Amino acid sequence: MLVGMATMSRKPGQRYCMTDWETNNRLLMDTAEHQCHQSQQTRQEGRALRHQTACKTRWDESDSRGRLGDRINEVTEQKDRLQFCVQAVEREIEAMTQVKEEAERALADTAVPLEVVVECLTQRKSCRGGELVRDPLEGQLKREAQMIDTTQQELQQHISKAFEQLCCLKEARQQLTFDLTNKTEALDVDLSCLSLTDRSSDISFKPDPTRVPTSASTHQEWEQFTHYNVTRAEEEMQASLQLRETMTSTRIQSQNDLEGQRITTGFNLRKRAHQLQQACSQLHWQHTATREEITELMTDIHHMEQECPLKLVHTRLENRNSRPGVDLCRDQVHSGLVEEAKQLGATIEALQQNLARSMHSLQSLEEHQACMGEDLSRKQEALELEQRSNHIHQRLEALPEAETAKIIPGVTVPKPGFTREMY
Repeated sequence: MLVGMATMSRKPGQRYCMTDWETNNRLLMDTAEHQCHQSQQTRQEGRALRHQTACKTRWDESDSRGRLGDRINEVTEQKDRLQFCVQAVEREIEAMTQVKEEAERALADTAVPLEVVVECLTQRKSCRGGELVRDPLEGQLKREAQMIDTTQQELQQHISKAFEQLCCLKEARQQLTFDLTNKTEALDVDLSCLSLTDRSSDISFKPDPTRVPTSASTHQEWEQFTHYNVTRAEEEMQASLQLRETMTSTRIQSQNDLEGQRITTGFNLRKRAHQLQQACSQLHWQHTATREEITELMTDIHHMEQECPLKLVHTRLENRNSRPGVDLCRDQVHSGLVEEAKQLGATIEALQQNLARSMHSLQSLEEHQACMGEDLSRKQEALELEQRSNHIHQRLEALPEAETAKIIPGVTVPKPGFTREMY
C-alpha cells in the first residue's frame, strides 16, 4: 500500500504531442526502411561480388588448369624427345661397343700371323753360305710383317678413339637421363597440381606462395637446356656413327689386304721351295755326273800308265844289234823301228802331258765335287727350312678365311690357282 502510494505520488515525465509522436514513428520507420534498403543493396552487391569473384575464380582456375595442361603437354613432349634420344644413344653405345669388341678381336687375331711371319724370317736366317740370299720371298715376308704391324697400330688407335667416344656417349646419356628424371618429377608435380580442386583435402594456405626461388630458370633457359642436351647427344651419335663406319671399313680393308698378302707370301714360299728343289735336283745330277767322270778319268789315267809299247821297240832294236857281220845292217826294219821309237816317244810325251792335264782335271773335279757336295748340303738345309717355313705359314690359311667369312659377309678375296707350270 505504501509502495503504490509512492508510485502515484511520483512526478510524471514530459509529455509529447501527437504530432511529435507521429513524426517520431515515421522517422523510425523511414530509418528502418532506409537501413533495410541499404542492407538489401549491400547484400545484392555482396552477392554480385561473390558471383563475379566466383566466375573470375572459376575462369582463372580454368585458365590455370589450361596452362597446367599445356605445360604438361610441353613437358611430356620434351620428355618423349629425351626418352627417344636416350634410347638412340643407348643403341649407339651398344653398336659402338660391338664395333670396339670386333676391333679388339681383330687386333688379337693379328698376334698369331705376326708370330708366324717372324718365325719364318727367323727360320730363313739359319741358311748357310750362299743360300742366305735377299730374295723376293724375304721382301714379301717383311712386307707382310710391316702390314701386320701397321694394322695393329691402326686398330689400336681406333680402339682408343672408340673408348673415348664411348665415354662421350655415356656422358651425354647421363646428362639426358638427369634431364629426363627432372622432367619426370616436374611432370608428376604438375599432374598432381592439375588433379587438385578447391574441395581437395590436402590444400592449405602457404607462407609467401608467390616467392620465386633463387635457382629458378626462365622458360627460354629451360628450352635451351633440353635443346643443348639433345643436340650434344645427336652430335656425339653422328661422330660415333662416322667412327664406326671408318673402323669397319678400315678393319675390312686391312683384313682383305692381309689375306691378299698372305696368299702372295704363300705363293712365294712355294715358288722358292720349288726353285730350291730344282736346284738340288740339278746339283745332285751334276754331282753324280762329276763322280762318274772322275771314275772314267781315273781309269783312263791308269790305262795310260800301264801301256808301255816303247819297251817292245827298244827290245827289238837292242836284239837286232846282236846280228853278226854284214847282217848287222841298217835295213828297212831298222829304219821302221827307229821311226816307230821316235813316234812312240812323241806319243808318250803327249800322253804324259795329257796325263798331267787329266790329273789336274781330276783334282779340279774332286775339288768341285766337294764344293757341290757342300753346296748341295746347304741347299738341302735351305730346302728343309723353306718347307718348314711353308708349313708354318700354312697355319694361317684356315684362320683368315674363317674370320673373313664371319666378319665380312659377301666380301671375298680372289685366290689365284697355283700350278707347277706357274713356277
